[in-house]
Amino acid sequence: MRKLITSTFLTLDGVMQAPGGPGEDDSGGFTHGGWSVNYWDEVMGQVMGEAVNTPFDLLLGRKTYDIFAAHWPHASEEDGAKPFNDATKHVVSRSRPTLEWSNSFLVQGDAAEGIAALKKEAGPELQVHGSGNLIQTLLRHGLVDEYRLWVLPARHRVGQTPLLGRHRPRRAEARRQQSLHHGVVIGTYEPAGEIVTGSFALD
Repeated sequence: MRKLITSTFLTLDGVMQAPGGPGEDDSGGFTHGGWSVNYWDEVMGQVMGEAVNTPFDLLLGRKTYDIFAAHWPHASEEDGAKPFNDATKHVVSRSRPTLEWSNSFLVQGDAAEGIAALKKEAGPELQVHGSGNLIQTLLRHGLVDEYRLWVLPARHRVGQTPLLGRHRPRRAEARRQQSLHHGVVIGTYEPAGEIVTGSFALD
């Protein structure tokens, strides 16, 4: 079974909406599009480069697919376009969109069942970038095998916070962490079963 990995840019208050640029996602009146851009540095580029230089398929929600499809086919290899253009793209959508980006396929039927079936197929890891609505489905059905969280020192108070939804409580174990000089923390986590509670109270 292949791994399903989410890669998510987050503010301190859990907002993941529109990190890449103004107009990327203005839904709900969000006005801070592009909030991650000025934190980007060489180290972040290296970490992202490592992630996309291993074989992978993309699993994307419709909105993120549209954003990627409008950008990557027209970007240069120097800007990192080749891994995304070469990857097979699996798209989750309630509608039946025309998928014109090369190697793009619609996940048919029930999303959770379709994704579970994809995980059972032979192939490279499945990477989810952005795709907040899709992430909520993945969390509800326990389909995520690894979380890659890029936490940036910003706070918006408004915006989409899919990771903070009403999901089943679960533990996670840290596999890798990097703290960068400008306050960005990049962490890799894996699900680790049920929450274990305790008490500091003395008998």
